[in-house]
Amino acid sequence: MTEGVSTDEIVPLIENEDYYIDRGLVVFTASYHLRRGYCCERGCRHCPYDEAPERNDDRNVDNNDETK
Repeated sequence: MTEGVSTDEIVPLIENEDYYIDRGLVVFTASYHLRRGYCCERGCRHCPYDEAPERNDDRNVDNNDETK
């Protein structure tokens, strides 16, 4: 089981491993979420946790009408 990062320990994020930039927004990867160790319940695009709420399509960049 993956354990979360201690709040006492600062670990730098690595672009394209922990996150990427999509149209100016930071998008965290599933790898980052698993290392963090819990679901924040904000409907993250790559959330690997079963208890994650459904994404709000109004805020989801993937469903933005301007990009279709």
